[in-house]
Amino acid sequence: MFKPPNRTRTTNDPRQAAEAAFKKATTKIAEPVPKKPIVPGAKEMVTLRIDRDILDHFQEAGPGWQDRINEALRKAVGQ
Repeated sequence: MFKPPNRTRTTNDPRQAAEAAFKKATTKIAEPVPKKPIVPGAKEMVTLRIDRDILDHFQEAGPGWQDRINEALRKAVGQ
């Protein structure tokens, strides 16, 4: 006896198949967020809103005002 090959008949709509192929080809795979390197003493750039009079206080002594703010924050957190 002759047995036909076991083939499933696809009844996909050509438009749906094309849209699925396009979506698969154009969808970006989310890349994992790179871990920040752990470097002792490294500083992080941030944006910080502080009152103008506080900023003036730290800047009036000249260059190094960011380091002075950092030192004041260290004292405030007990380090």
